[in-house]
Amino acid sequence: MLNWRPKLVPYAATPFGILSHPSSTARARASSSSCRSKLFIGGLSYDTNETALKDAFSQHGHIIQVKVICHPVTGKSKGYGFVKFASEDEAAAALHKMGGEVIDGRNIRVHYANSG
Repeated sequence: MLNWRPKLVPYAATPFGILSHPSSTARARASSSSCRSKLFIGGLSYDTNETALKDAFSQHGHIIQVKVICHPVTGKSKGYGFVKFASEDEAAAALHKMGGEVIDGRNIRVHYANSG
């Protein structure tokens, strides 16, 4: 039996100047605002595919990307996905109107995604 453990990387201190540099702050804000156009969709039916998800959300604006997350071996849906809109306003409208709606017999949860 293998005794596998992840390698631990020692904590490395970051110089204060790097954390407070204006360009890194601007990048963080830009990354944050791009997250406001990407939504996390939870509670999906395992039968919901990307086409059905796009159809359900397209009434709220122009969709750039739709992704239903699937198991890498079986290919079955994991029950959640992401929808990215062209603008933050469209994403906000979808967030407010689609939360709790029913897609393929399941009430979905809609939140802003944590990463761009």
